[in-house]
Amino acid sequence: MSTKRERSVSPPPSQDIYRSESIEEQKSVFIAAFSHSLSAAALQALPDFVSATHRIAAWRKRSRQRSLMPSSKILYDLGHDDDGEKWAGGRLQHVLDDMGVEGVVVVARWYGGQNIGPIRFTHIENTAKEAIWKWKIADEKMKMEQAAKKQKLEEETARKELEVNLRERDLNIFVLRGLLADKNAKLNDEERVPPTPQKKPPDYSKMSMEALKRVDKARDATIAFILKEIDKMDEQLKLVEALDGSTQDSWQDAQEQQGSEDQAQPETAKR
Repeated sequence: MSTKRERSVSPPPSQDIYRSESIEEQKSVFIAAFSHSLSAAALQALPDFVSATHRIAAWRKRSRQRSLMPSSKILYDLGHDDDGEKWAGGRLQHVLDDMGVEGVVVVARWYGGQNIGPIRFTHIENTAKEAIWKWKIADEKMKMEQAAKKQKLEEETARKELEVNLRERDLNIFVLRGLLADKNAKLNDEERVPPTPQKKPPDYSKMSMEALKRVDKARDATIAFILKEIDKMDEQLKLVEALDGSTQDSWQDAQEQQGSEDQAQPETAKR
């Protein structure tokens, strides 16, 4: 083992570097750092790791290559660096594989001047796992925040669309009521009475999403009712037109018959 090196002061933590707590064993100190995006060389070159006796590294990065299997299995570029601590890099490689993460982990060890035996591998693995777990927790939190933001954006978009649809339906209802009034006036041979517009349109922006959905359902029912009434009016108007046409034909037939009789009367009188 080489001689002990003094540790330097830790710099401010990077957003993509997650460190473990230090473990000390007979003056040997172990600290791990994990990054999902940085390279092994970048982590090994951290200012607070420069003075370490060993900077053991392992990486597991997604490869640009793909397998020829039908499922297109993801391949990984794997590797490790013992940095003078024999077999330690392979231990870190197993940690990455077992935890199924992509990234780089580096464990810095400051040799304390005494051989501590196999326990060093336990400390190397445990500090690496802690750093990786810190990243996993932060990554899960970030994904949840992103999902919440996405859901909020989708809800806001849906709300705006619903508000626009409701304003359009209010206008459609007003127009349909006017059409119904026209047909009713025509059917009853009356002067059209225009529908009374709303004094103040609803402020949909101040309603909750649940209230907007209830109003939307009510507007659907109103439009369906008015359309049904318009269909009834159309049927009644067709019936009236048919009756008027039949009456007109009967009147014309009567007129023609009366004309024929008037023409026949003078000839009878001559006889």
